[in-house]
Amino acid sequence: MTTMLASDLPLEKIGRGKVRDIYAVDADRLLLLTTDRISAFDVVMAETIPMKGAVLTQISAWWFNQLGGVVPHHMISSDADDIIAQVPALAGQRAALAGRAMLCRRTTVFPIECVIRGYLTGSAWKEYAASGTLAGEKLPAGLLESAKLEPWIFSPATKAETGHDENITIAQMREVVGAEDAYTLESMSRAVYTQGEAIAREQGIIIADTKFEFGRDRDGRIILIDEVMTPDSSRFWAADAYQPGRPQPSFDKQPLRDYLDAERRAGRWNGEAPPPPLPAAVVEATSKRYLEAYRRLTGKELVVD
Repeated sequence: MTTMLASDLPLEKIGRGKVRDIYAVDADRLLLLTTDRISAFDVVMAETIPMKGAVLTQISAWWFNQLGGVVPHHMISSDADDIIAQVPALAGQRAALAGRAMLCRRTTVFPIECVIRGYLTGSAWKEYAASGTLAGEKLPAGLLESAKLEPWIFSPATKAETGHDENITIAQMREVVGAEDAYTLESMSRAVYTQGEAIAREQGIIIADTKFEFGRDRDGRIILIDEVMTPDSSRFWAADAYQPGRPQPSFDKQPLRDYLDAERRAGRWNGEAPPPPLPAAVVEATSKRYLEAYRRLTGKELVVD
């Protein structure tokens, strides 16, 4: 499987994120094409990470299949041959689609990231360490870094086009989407995380935190969209190595972050674009982390035909 920096399909491209290219199929459907682009510290790298796009797509597809009885979702198909059969304009594009494409229902997307925090880490830990709060709301005193949060915290954020999302309170969320939809989004987020956290733990993975996106379909239903509990949208920790009071090793882009941190400390990078070139060893180590996340979670190796 060759790596992909950008896609060029014979459909109308209506969006391009840091990782995904979004194509219009018709009034009811979209095609999400996950490239092998990778970003860190809000900067997209020049290099691609082999198999990353396939890992993100296939982990999401695996979760959608697990969660069908929990919440409705947007996935129609993640099989290249089936997608081509449903979208004849993509005939001849199998190599570009294989492993990394998902045919989805169109929705009107809620402008909210629905974050569930099961453990105190990342930006939540930074805020807590500084002020004892999360999104301005007090948490119990004396918590350690990576401490398990009981109960889990629903911590919405605004969706930023560039830069970091901003944590907001549930009250602020209600002002954006209305009280009824805010309640539904929180309830659905908790239901998905409850199921996902239990499944992942059986596979030796702690999902420390994760973010979900939701949209309203043409029938008025609120459904789960985008990616679900992948190494890009979540923190995956090894359950057998978990120890509160310190950062945890994770199955994601940690080798990349560590390299970029070292470059910043050495004064060779200012944290802005363009990023420094990535050594082959960093690219390989990052690819292996993503593939290991898929293997641990699903119990099988990722094979893309």
